[in-house]
Amino acid sequence: MVIAHGNFNAGTLNIVLNRFHVYLSCLYNVTNWCIMQEMKKKILICTPLYPPDIGGPATYSKLLFDELPRKGIDVSVLSFGEVRKFPKVIRHFLYFLKILNLGRSVDVFFAQDPVSVGLPVCLASCFLRKKFILKIVGDYAWEQFQSQISNLKSQKFITLEEFQDRKFDWLTELRRKVERGVGKRAYKIIVPSEYLKKIVLMWGVGSEKINVVYNAFDFSRFFQSQTYGSPTQPFLKRAESDFVLFSAGRLVTWKGFQALVEIFPDLVKQIPNLKLYIIGDGPEREALMFQVSIFKFQDKVILTGQLSHDEVLRYLNTGDIFVLNTGYEGLSHQILEAMAVGIPVVTTNIGGNPELIQDNESGILVEYNNKEQLKNAIFKLYKD
Repeated sequence: MVIAHGNFNAGTLNIVLNRFHVYLSCLYNVTNWCIMQEMKKKILICTPLYPPDIGGPATYSKLLFDELPRKGIDVSVLSFGEVRKFPKVIRHFLYFLKILNLGRSVDVFFAQDPVSVGLPVCLASCFLRKKFILKIVGDYAWEQFQSQISNLKSQKFITLEEFQDRKFDWLTELRRKVERGVGKRAYKIIVPSEYLKKIVLMWGVGSEKINVVYNAFDFSRFFQSQTYGSPTQPFLKRAESDFVLFSAGRLVTWKGFQALVEIFPDLVKQIPNLKLYIIGDGPEREALMFQVSIFKFQDKVILTGQLSHDEVLRYLNTGDIFVLNTGYEGLSHQILEAMAVGIPVVTTNIGGNPELIQDNESGILVEYNNKEQLKNAIFKLYKD
């Protein structure tokens, strides 16, 4: 088993660098398919998140804003954050008006999701008779359905694949109809993994329209994280003897943080100096904090809350193992960055994860929410 640990691994660096260059060249080609016929290169990126917000769309959009001008493409960005303070529906209408206003001077739109920004972009493209590219990193209807049933303890977890062929309540079906309709009207679709391409094909979208472009991130931030060393935040109190697990993501049910907390008592019996840091925020935060308090591990299991992207990289740089017990991933930025920082990764064998992690080589793959497999993987890396 060859797994990078502690220092940045040259093989991992090659994997990440190759994905980065493929990412930029593929995106450039997809953009050109839309606009090169008229030799015009003006694109409006419509994104739900943009720095100082954090998250995949923010990272991705900022990278495009920085890199595409070097390819001769004029880029402007419209963040949904500009209208988020308004009530639902009203904010979507205001965002649509902003797209109409800015869209007159661009050649193509690039929507970063199929609903919150994708639907307004789709409508604006019809009014302005301009094409739009769509990035799909997940199934919005499925995610909302999972949040909707999160408090129903008797509800069996429904995978993304199972969700595609079943019928649900009217609101879930409406969301499904919207995202699939936007996908069918897009000129080109970008997905971050072959797995997600298969999902979007199940929406009735033609294969010729879908392009797989793997995620990447800004390498300058990675090298800064190596330079900065340990985080500046006061709540990371690590003794030299501590063995530190990190997990990160939005605190939602399908990310599987609850299982990590549940196995912690068994882990700490074998690793007394163990600490677990969960980075992120979301609707499950209070439930997780309550769970930690029941086990009385407040000094060993720490929920950091939301951190900046740079701070997350600094945290990862001090860790021993990155664990992501997730029920769904298109292609995880967190895993990609953990690999770049050089700490071993334990994650699930679902979604796009196997496209990024080679089991027992660049990480360890386990079944989602399989507590025994999670514990065994962590023990194995601890002993190694």
